Amino acid sequence: MATFESLKWLTRFLEETPGDSEVGGKSRQVPNACWSRVKPSPPPSPELQMWSAEMGLKLGLERPDGRVLGGEMVTAGMDPYSQRYGGHQFGSWANQLGDGRAITLGELQLEDEVVELQLKGAGHTPYSRFADGKAVLRSSLREFLCSEAMHHLGVPTTRALSLVTTGEQVVRDVLYNGNPAPEDGAVVCRVAPSFLRFGSYQIHTANGDHETLQALVSHTLRHHFPNHSAEDDVSRVTWLSHIAEQTAVMISHWMRVGFVHGVMNTDNMSIHGLTIDYGPYGWLEDYNPGWTPNTTDAGRSRYCYGQQPQIGAWNVARLLEAMVPLMDEPELLHDVLESYTVKFAQLHNTMWANKLGFQNWIEDDETLVRDLNALLQRVETDMTIFFRLLSSIETPSIELLEDAFYDPLTVPKDAWGEWLLRWWERTGQSPNRQTMLENNPKYVLRNWMAQLAIDAAEEGDFSVAEELHALLKDPYSEQPQFETMWFQKRPEWARHRVGCSMLSCSS
Repeated sequence: MATFESLKWLTRFLEETPGDSEVGGKSRQVPNACWSRVKPSPPPSPELQMWSAEMGLKLGLERPDGRVLGGEMVTAGMDPYSQRYGGHQFGSWANQLGDGRAITLGELQLEDEVVELQLKGAGHTPYSRFADGKAVLRSSLREFLCSEAMHHLGVPTTRALSLVTTGEQVVRDVLYNGNPAPEDGAVVCRVAPSFLRFGSYQIHTANGDHETLQALVSHTLRHHFPNHSAEDDVSRVTWLSHIAEQTAVMISHWMRVGFVHGVMNTDNMSIHGLTIDYGPYGWLEDYNPGWTPNTTDAGRSRYCYGQQPQIGAWNVARLLEAMVPLMDEPELLHDVLESYTVKFAQLHNTMWANKLGFQNWIEDDETLVRDLNALLQRVETDMTIFFRLLSSIETPSIELLEDAFYDPLTVPKDAWGEWLLRWWERTGQSPNRQTMLENNPKYVLRNWMAQLAIDAAEEGDFSVAEELHALLKDPYSEQPQFETMWFQKRPEWARHRVGCSMLSCSS
């Protein structure tokens, strides 16, 4: 196993795209650039608290102390920077955004790939605007646990390597309601092929900087999509269709497991089709397609669970607009949006076939699924528990599914009985249980579970977080030793608690 000093660091992004001439400095506009060099802010007392042994093994890293991963020191080969990008936030163009609290240490050459290591919460950058670039333990622990949990659920995602507490207090207003308070600081190290996002390209087109756009696209294709090119319009459409389809794959997995991202702004959309920037996310407890965990979006529910596929298409369209300056025939970009729509429809049908144990999807299944969605919303129903129980029942009886309902006395039993009989007949009285069990997880990182880990960690006890980290590495297995504690509906104490039902972009 290696140390940071002995790893092979690269600086391809800095070498091949235009950058800021100033290092660090105050918050400012940085025109005609893709990045700014930044030094992490050394914390007073960094301490490694959470470590992904899987990611450490992948990187060839032995478990370190918290100095590098907390931002105290930069080793030879690293050349830290923050990325500049723009984005549409809640549907409105926000112009320059950028890494306000993220600092990339560098690109790391592994045996068969290159990955980027990025510290989140390591200090001020030129893109921090009015903020301090720091992160708190609450949000850092949520990101560490969720990115690793999503990976093991089979959802495309960035990964987490570590969580380091910094030994300092960071002031945050949890719900942006005028009640700031000091919290424990922390830094997460996250890992991805790159942290390029749709907004990375949008900013240059919006500012009329087509030369920088071209340089960024050339870099992107050379290193991240070597099987594609942008030599002509047809090849550009093929490349962008690939990005669109990977985005559809990601969102179809979100829908499968009941995940709600919460902030699907274009600056939070990875060009690799990875779930990125874990903030006010959540899993459906009650099956309510209109639910969003983000209090900022509570009035409009733009990014609610049921809207995620449509928002994915909207975001892809914004990426395509950014590529218009490179096209001789921009009307061809309509084919890219069509590829997203077709791909998602195929994946969505396959998802439901797998969740319900069908051997394949037929046209009549659409009615069965539509009726199921309506029934799941009739009374408060836990999505994860319902589908997991459905995966193993031996007879189409609603009584076998009662544990999924918050109030079994209100369940419309006749309607459910009729639907279950139709489902049972559709499967030939023999649903594909293996497929169902592989697509309907038993354990997901519910917000109340994460909050229990946060409550303990804020008292210096990371044992709950470690237990969840272990549990969620195998979310499709029964794991009976964890069932009593973690396979249950949302407790009543969590129904209206901040951090469980209410989260903000500081979460």
